[in-house]
Amino acid sequence: MSILHPHRRAFLAGTGAVFASALLPRVASAAGARDPRLVVIILRGAMDGLSAVGPLGDPDYVDLHRELALTKDGPHAALPLDGFFGLNPSMGNFARLYNAKQALVVHATATNYRERSHFDGQDVLESGMPAPGRVESGWLNRAVQHLPSGAKVESEALAIGYVPPLVLRGPAPIMGWAPADMPPPTDDLLLRLGALYDHGDPALARALRESVETDRKAAKMDMASLKQGGDVVEQMRKAARGAARLMAAEGGPRITALAFDGWDTHVQEGGATGRLATLLGGLDQSIAEFEQALGPAWSQTVVMAVTEFGRTARINGDSGCDHGTGSAAFLAGGALAGGRMVADWPGLKPANLFENRDLKPTTDLRAVMKGLLADHLGLSADVLGKAVFPDTTGVAPMRGLIAT
Repeated sequence: MSILHPHRRAFLAGTGAVFASALLPRVASAAGARDPRLVVIILRGAMDGLSAVGPLGDPDYVDLHRELALTKDGPHAALPLDGFFGLNPSMGNFARLYNAKQALVVHATATNYRERSHFDGQDVLESGMPAPGRVESGWLNRAVQHLPSGAKVESEALAIGYVPPLVLRGPAPIMGWAPADMPPPTDDLLLRLGALYDHGDPALARALRESVETDRKAAKMDMASLKQGGDVVEQMRKAARGAARLMAAEGGPRITALAFDGWDTHVQEGGATGRLATLLGGLDQSIAEFEQALGPAWSQTVVMAVTEFGRTARINGDSGCDHGTGSAAFLAGGALAGGRMVADWPGLKPANLFENRDLKPTTDLRAVMKGLLADHLGLSADVLGKAVFPDTTGVAPMRGLIAT
């Protein structure tokens, strides 16, 4: 299997592919016991929010979404949320967290992007820039750069995969892990490389030592068993399990990003059952992996799953949906003020659809992201509007997402 090196400071070792750069400062927490964690999951391919979280109370829902629409009762009935919306039945764990006030859904949401190109939509979603283009950094990396003085950072932010997701690329140091079948380097080779880089590139030498230490932690936690292969759900669970175990380790990362592919459901999407339900089940189980591995730290954790745009309200001739606009975002974690839907519902009548075809977005997804970064990680509105999401001072952070 070929491995793509994200930059010169990449190093592959042991039970996983590990890349790292110079260490972030290890700063003591000025907030006492508070030690927040944030996980960002990118759902690449454009998730159908209307079949993930169905507006069961909308009178036009079933006529538009037909066999892909969720139902209140009968076989594979939706899981009840607030009396108007129902959750895809494949997400039982998320429903449990919702009822425990540790999860919420933001519906009819999107970035400012209004075209329907996966490439450009993902670029805007992950870069945090006003428009697509050649960008070298993502909004989460820039958020790490601007964490307030005293923020608790025990190690680098963590990216899962052979190549870090764009959302976490940039100047701020990151490290990463990916399941892989690779022969481990010998101790002699590691010593020789360390000695070589100590003289020529001290920063790379530090990164090398840190990556080796990360790999050793992974080996102790049986990360070697998390190999690629198997079905898509198991691959999602393996990636999440690896990230969760590393976050749970002493001195582990507090901020993590990973991406799940496969959400482009033009053909045979399925609703309560089928392809989309399988993917949602994988996301649901991945969230459970974080909850289980983080233990007490779950109470200070937020997991956010977002997609580049939604899908059409009307299904196509192949029992799927084409590229759309508005979708839903999933938030879970013990740090949330959950147990509720966040939605300014636009309705599904033809006059209310975006361009007569899509769920109209009424909530700016960047406001949600800003709200988490402000109230969970302590970034100021000014930093968020100018540095993290440039040229968005007019988009206010959504308040009230984090429990007080």
